Amino acid sequence: MSIAEKLDKMLYQVSNPVRYIGNEWNQIKKEWTNSHVKILLTFPDVYEIGMSHLGLKILYHRLNEEDKIICERTYAPWFDMEELMRREDIPLYSLETKAPASEFDIIGFSLQYEMSYTTIINMINLAGIPVYSHERSEEDPLIISGGSTVYNPEPLADFFDLFFIGEAESGLINLVNKYRKLKDKGLKRKEILFELNKLPGVYVPSLYSVDYDDKGRINSIVSKEDGVKERIKRQVITDLDNSFYPTDFIVPYMDIVHNRAVLEVLRGCTRGCRFCAAGMTYRPVRERKINTLIDMADKILQSTGYEELSLSSLSTVDYSDIERLVKIMAERYREDKISISLSSLRVDEFSVKLAKEVQKVRKTGLTFAPEAGTQRLRNVINKGVNEKDLYQAVKSAFTAGWSRIKLYYMMGLPSETDTDLEGIAKMSKKVLDMGRKLKKTKRGIKVSVSVSTFIPKPFTPFQWVEMNSQEEIIKKQDLLRKVLRGRGLQFSWNDPELSLMESILARGDRRLSGVIYQAWKQGSKFDGWNECFDFELWNKAFNDNELDYRDYLRKRDFDEILPWSHIYTGVTDEFLKKEYEKSLKGELTKDCRESHCHNGCDVCYGLGASMELVGGTNDAQG
Repeated sequence: MSIAEKLDKMLYQVSNPVRYIGNEWNQIKKEWTNSHVKILLTFPDVYEIGMSHLGLKILYHRLNEEDKIICERTYAPWFDMEELMRREDIPLYSLETKAPASEFDIIGFSLQYEMSYTTIINMINLAGIPVYSHERSEEDPLIISGGSTVYNPEPLADFFDLFFIGEAESGLINLVNKYRKLKDKGLKRKEILFELNKLPGVYVPSLYSVDYDDKGRINSIVSKEDGVKERIKRQVITDLDNSFYPTDFIVPYMDIVHNRAVLEVLRGCTRGCRFCAAGMTYRPVRERKINTLIDMADKILQSTGYEELSLSSLSTVDYSDIERLVKIMAERYREDKISISLSSLRVDEFSVKLAKEVQKVRKTGLTFAPEAGTQRLRNVINKGVNEKDLYQAVKSAFTAGWSRIKLYYMMGLPSETDTDLEGIAKMSKKVLDMGRKLKKTKRGIKVSVSVSTFIPKPFTPFQWVEMNSQEEIIKKQDLLRKVLRGRGLQFSWNDPELSLMESILARGDRRLSGVIYQAWKQGSKFDGWNECFDFELWNKAFNDNELDYRDYLRKRDFDEILPWSHIYTGVTDEFLKKEYEKSLKGELTKDCRESHCHNGCDVCYGLGASMELVGGTNDAQG
């Protein structure tokens, strides 16, 4: 009995069976032949989260544009579905053709979140493929990966055959074509990986060895043989305006996390927040021209039938001609009642003005991110926002008709004191009071305060700092619970143990492969879901591997070899160290578009991107 026939008989037994059937609008289904390279794009979370991810959508359609490539999709089955699959002997399969994952040539995972790592191991096992790369045979697919957390791939080094470092549109097709040629020549698996490692951005971890001292510090990361590059350079799309972007997105049958049309207006951010990994690793800023965006939006809306269009980026309001873009699109789609949304807002009055323009069709709440409760700490993290900016923005929002405001902060930031934490409550309560005075009522005015725990990330100026201990996190959350009380205030926070594990995996080394494997063997998966995460399983896995998890929370030295030291994002260590030293003094660094690229991160030159610095125009920006 085929997988499709088995599914027909059993799907009624699981929750949300739509997750597992495929056949959505705009799905691409090709006929399999031996001449095709077959790629399975894999997202290590449930369908409604994976289907919302823009990167996977881009790669799916880009790969399927090639005549000699078949690209299909799969997502992590939820617990009830996995239980049925294992009981009925159904392996991980693709949605398009219901083909077993093991029959593909390449399985590509998207790394977006450290807490998905055990789910990745579970999916490889569910596919019937050996979890460890060195145990795979010539018949097994290559297991590859890319994504936003790939810049420290070391905790997963023993499980993956190769990683692609950077923006995959720039090199994935070349990688697949090279793979086809090597396979046609009859090369063995190890030989193929050796040759693929020569491609820009490709990192084959089995070709490198890591040596540790008796304290677990890294002595060296070196290539095992001649012809293996010493450093892996991040790949970037230099001309975003002319780069591939799909306009025929797959439309799901069920509601997903972001069930709307998505338009990437720019890529990268140069505001320089010192805690933000994406702000560093997605540099330089590149934009699409307004005419390009309008043409793409028309095609996407016609192809999908969506009634909401999200203008997406790390900092959409920083698009150089955002006001004109928003006005054009709001007017263009107003008659069809298509709403426009902005994925991010600055803490200023201008952002509220834009939000007012785009939410004429459908008004929702507004979110602002002051990040810290005092100006001193905002200077430490290089958040170019002051309280006056926030209050002016909030005043504009309440005056324009909003009654719900969400404020986003972090706790556990370097040099943080109780005064900084108490500042979160003072600012939030003042925002609530402003709303009540401006609206002349207490009813319906709500301020949601979300306080996440700061996690040091690779390739940021704070990659060297110590992570707060569990005891410190709990103490700070207790303080915030005491001071953030009152009608109209809603306070949310992170699970302390979950934050600790994310921090450990974010800055971990290869020794964590054994910990991840052991945690999975003991039942860990979907660790990013609070109800699924069990810190005791991880703690036991550390003990079984004779490692102390607290060692991964420690401060790093400037001269220390870090697990990711052989990865090059284009932002220099010298720049990151200088930014860290400036943070200690509370000194600000301007956006490089304002300071004419004199900040010295070197990304525009180190990656050979040849980005032209411009101001206030609709071109690429460095």
